[in-house]
Amino acid sequence: MADLITVDDPDDPRLRDYTGLTDVELRRKREPAEGLFIAEGEKVIRRAKETGYEMRSMLLSAKWVDVMRDVIDELPAPVYAVSPELAERVTGYHVHRGALASMQRKPLPTAADLLQSARRVVVMESVNDHTNIGAIFRSAAALGMDAVLLSPDCADPLYRRSVKVSMGAVFSVPYARLETWPKGLESVREAGFTLLALTPDEKARTLEEAAPHRMERVALMLGAEGDGLSTQALVAADEWVRIPMSHGVDSLNVGAAAAVAFYAVASGTRSQVG
Repeated sequence: MADLITVDDPDDPRLRDYTGLTDVELRRKREPAEGLFIAEGEKVIRRAKETGYEMRSMLLSAKWVDVMRDVIDELPAPVYAVSPELAERVTGYHVHRGALASMQRKPLPTAADLLQSARRVVVMESVNDHTNIGAIFRSAAALGMDAVLLSPDCADPLYRRSVKVSMGAVFSVPYARLETWPKGLESVREAGFTLLALTPDEKARTLEEAAPHRMERVALMLGAEGDGLSTQALVAADEWVRIPMSHGVDSLNVGAAAAVAFYAVASGTRSQVG
């Protein structure tokens, strides 16, 4: 059973995992280096625990202690009870969900490990917006994608904002980083995947024409918001695909486009399961 510890000093060193959560650059460096990430909110904390992440500690405002009592009772890690005001001073923002947990990261699998058993893979290039990362992972989980591969410069899926937006889906969709880009795409093709680059370019075939749901193994490539896929990534692809647009709209937010494309790519696997 975890110890419930009341803390009233924002500089208490035991709260170090939670300090400066709004400082993106600081957290981006600290969290991977120290092997931790922050889960926010009851549902996300429970989801992280259920998928096997080890908890380092919890930071709760008083009213959340009873809500999280079953989790607390199973924990060997300390639980720090603080006032909402102190939580804000420590983290740098109003923790309106009232519950934070510092979780231990797991070692990432290699891309080769993921590709062995996957059939439908997402490949992201230079997606650095944490909200988009979270939205893409949530859609990938909901719509049947098997794994996610990240270019070396993609944002951290376990950053607090990404985890929150994904509603914990980053815990259930396995992911890995490609060590080189775009050269790393060669290993994806060698594993038997057709590389489809999602682009609004009119030279691309529509998803309906390309019929990715009939392909044996598909890796759908997504670029960053605004810039899209780089020229090098487009050249490395086997085929360009697009979502047909109406009413003069030229493109969708990458999170929305990903959801539409995932449905088209994975519909064949869903029908086989059904």
